[in-house]
Amino acid sequence: MWLQLRCGLEPRTLAALAVVLIAAAVFAAVHFRSARPHSVRAPDPVNEAAHARTSGPVTDGAGAPEPSPGPPPATGPGGHIVVDVSGKVRSPGIHQLPSGARVADALRAAGGARPGVDLTGINRARVLMDGEQIVVGAPPGPPAAGSTGGAAAGGGGSPTSGPVSLNRATLEQLDTLPGVGPVLAQHIVDYRTQHGGFRSVDELREVNGIGDRRFADLQPLVGP
Repeated sequence: MWLQLRCGLEPRTLAALAVVLIAAAVFAAVHFRSARPHSVRAPDPVNEAAHARTSGPVTDGAGAPEPSPGPPPATGPGGHIVVDVSGKVRSPGIHQLPSGARVADALRAAGGARPGVDLTGINRARVLMDGEQIVVGAPPGPPAAGSTGGAAAGGGGSPTSGPVSLNRATLEQLDTLPGVGPVLAQHIVDYRTQHGGFRSVDELREVNGIGDRRFADLQPLVGP
């Protein structure tokens, strides 16, 4: 009433002015409240050990844990291997194959065995190693004195007579010697590859795993 009498305002104008003042006060209060800073809670750190416990081992579709991969096969540079395929094949020589190739792949690269060659003694599923030599259908060595002739090997069978050639025998032929298993046969092939062959039987002493006693047993059975 005092403002109305003092300023000469009408009741309607005075009511509108009061509404504007109340709205301004409410807007100022809301703006002041929203501008105040709020504290934010930091996320909890994730423990790697707890994550490992919850994740669990990798399993296959049946729920069984997947086996860890074994050691990769011996390969040459660029993920390839180089093997020497000789003997009774159509294209003997040096052949480059992808890592993990098998004897059957080497035979195909050499054009396959010649007609009539017996491949029964060759393990065509064996995985090849870099620098390996594969002899197909070649006799293991010269026949022994007094014998009528050596039996032709089909690539892996044990000879019926005559010494085993250290330079031409396959892994399967070396494995048939007394006291020589797959591991020692591979050592003989590795030595042959690294040194360009055996010049004499006495070099067999330098092969890893062959001592004096084993050399004495093998000396009359092998030749260079």
